[in-house]
Amino acid sequence: MNYLVGLLSVVFFILAITVISKSLKLNKNLSGENESDSALDSHNNTNAVGFLLFWLFGTIAGVWSFLHSKPDFLPEAASAHGVKTDSMFWISMAVVTFAFFITNTLLFFFAFQYRNDKNRKATFYPVNHKLEIIWTIIPAIVMAILVFTGWRTWRDITSQAPSNAVVIEITGHQFGWYVRYAGNDDSQLGNINYKLIDETNSLGLDFTDKNTFDDFTASELHLPKGVPVLLKIRAQDVLHSVYLPFQRVKMDAVPGMPTKFWFTPTISTDEMRAKLGKKDFNFKLNCTEICGRGHFGMAITVFVDEPADYKKWVSEQKPFLTMNPAYLSKVPENLKAKASKYIPAEPIAADSTATEAVSVK
Repeated sequence: MNYLVGLLSVVFFILAITVISKSLKLNKNLSGENESDSALDSHNNTNAVGFLLFWLFGTIAGVWSFLHSKPDFLPEAASAHGVKTDSMFWISMAVVTFAFFITNTLLFFFAFQYRNDKNRKATFYPVNHKLEIIWTIIPAIVMAILVFTGWRTWRDITSQAPSNAVVIEITGHQFGWYVRYAGNDDSQLGNINYKLIDETNSLGLDFTDKNTFDDFTASELHLPKGVPVLLKIRAQDVLHSVYLPFQRVKMDAVPGMPTKFWFTPTISTDEMRAKLGKKDFNFKLNCTEICGRGHFGMAITVFVDEPADYKKWVSEQKPFLTMNPAYLSKVPENLKAKASKYIPAEPIAADSTATEAVSVK
């Protein structure tokens, strides 16, 4: 790539020197020091051939750049909507590239074909309504189709999540993520209140809400393959951004303004490892909004499990209240009987994977 940049720099330098030289000669002509017709024809022919060579080398360089960059393209889409957005992207790129190639090919060809010729007289051609209608309507139709398909895809992505969607809350903070799952009993996330945040209750779980009793947290994100997943996204301090590159998920986490994104994972972690030939491969959730000094390390591991494996993993997790029975005192009297079933008869050793999120200090 550096070689190509260097080569293009040399070419453009030579072209710049050539243009300056032509400008000096033109200045002489304006001063009355005329060149011979044969010299002018030679210059015109040289410039015309230069246009064709520039088009040729530019086309070769563009194709080479595309092929050379393919390994750095986005990886295979591992979600249902990701396949659609990838398809829409490449269709748009094909249309734009085709139009760019045709118009620039004609531009350079016309510069060559219709260079100055003393034996040819230009035709006065002020207007052609039919031609103008054609080159206005066709691009308008193509653009309308692209915009409509893009709007339809975005409408589907931002539509209401299916009723069977697994709800997971992602909360960004400097510099890590808190992941909260609805519990095994009600499959609903309980309320949170930032005023309730303390050294242990990092999310501010509100135990006046009975739906909070079975909620559990984790330091990794588990997703069921083939099942819709609704991510409820929050931020505690500054602007963050949830990014799952393989799943084509990206949504800002904004303090004071919850956002959401739902999608359906289609490729499990084991399947992607087999596709890539990497036994140690794992999906990642990264932050793509520069949020401070530790931004670079703000990532957690993502596992896409088969539905049965996901259910097994969820069933093995312990609610926050079970791991921290002292919070039973925060439960209203009329709900303590319901909450008590989550309190173990004997204290349980704290499991950092169930109560904390990975963060970079």
